[in-house]
Amino acid sequence: MLMDGLDLSFEIKVKNVKEIYPEDMHYEEVPIFLSKLKAESFDRSKLTKTDIVITADTIVVLGEKIIGKPKSKAEAKRIIKSLSGNKHKVITGVTLTSASKQKSFSSVSEVYFREINSQDIDYYVEEYMPLDKAGAYGIQEWIGYIGIEKIEGSFYNVMGLPTQLLYEELLSFTS
Repeated sequence: MLMDGLDLSFEIKVKNVKEIYPEDMHYEEVPIFLSKLKAESFDRSKLTKTDIVITADTIVVLGEKIIGKPKSKAEAKRIIKSLSGNKHKVITGVTLTSASKQKSFSSVSEVYFREINSQDIDYYVEEYMPLDKAGAYGIQEWIGYIGIEKIEGSFYNVMGLPTQLLYEELLSFTS
């Protein structure tokens, strides 16, 4: 888990929030919108003075199109094939919420995939779990090792949480 690496004391609380956003919303606004939506599921009146709720959402964007989580292995294969040989963006929106204030921010990373052949795509989809990942891949998994040529931006953002930026924002939020 990415939060472990920050050496901060935390606990995980899971809330089921439908990740629905307005269809006409520009893709750059979607991750922050969703992180705020998740933050709203917590009752701020129950937070202590020292509690900070961190909510986040990550999207993958190819061109101007948001690539969500695949619903089937066939869809996962189509998504990875569309990313193959292309550059895409990974955008994570984060919202920090306390009893008295809230702040949101986002991080953008650009990921460059090499051309990936069908056999490698099939192998990844069959051997790993792409159905629970935006863009149908995990950079920290086999496909990331063999398929990603370059990243511009935060590696950890591509994993789902821009840890360096989060740490800076937490310092600012608590001071």
